[in-house]
Amino acid sequence: MQTFTAKNLDEVLSNIAKEKGCEVGEIHYNIIEEKKGLLGFGNSVTVEAYIDNDIKEYIFDFLGQYFENIDLPTSVEIIQKADSFKVILDAEDHNALLIGHGGETLTGITNVLKSALSSNFKHRVRVSIDINHYKDDRYSKLKKMASRIAREVRNTHMSVSLDPMPNDERKVIHQFLNDFDHIRTQSEGEGNKRHLVIHYTEEETKGLE
Repeated sequence: MQTFTAKNLDEVLSNIAKEKGCEVGEIHYNIIEEKKGLLGFGNSVTVEAYIDNDIKEYIFDFLGQYFENIDLPTSVEIIQKADSFKVILDAEDHNALLIGHGGETLTGITNVLKSALSSNFKHRVRVSIDINHYKDDRYSKLKKMASRIAREVRNTHMSVSLDPMPNDERKVIHQFLNDFDHIRTQSEGEGNKRHLVIHYTEEETKGLE
């Protein structure tokens, strides 16, 4: 992340906008130093700043170097959403290698990228990675499984523990079941044993469709 210095905050933000070709409102910044001079002379403000396009460029460069290091040519596409970035990878005949058993390799790549982004931008960047629509298909299957199990829990009033899964998959199921009638989800366990438990509850929500 770059640092910029000017006489005051308005001036430094204006300079950043000109340099990056963006509007001031698109700038994310943190003030890291303010200096007060004598009688207003020598004032300065230093900020760390970036725009969303800087994040996209960082992702391209980081993943490009990553796949170059493992000698695996991979195309990278980035789709920017309102508050997150979706990365779509395609290594052609080697996609299965990047996904790994049960998606473990893909999860590892995602975690490494998230850590690098947080370290560089000093902010939690919401990013997800999919390979040849693996995650989209996985999420669809998880929703179908969750719907079936939720109906069983509602009928039997007995809780069901799901297999351990990554945070993004637990979140998909949690959000999917959030409005299911008489159903509550809860994460339990630590590390790679963290999993969801689907509970019956007397409380009614919007109902199972």
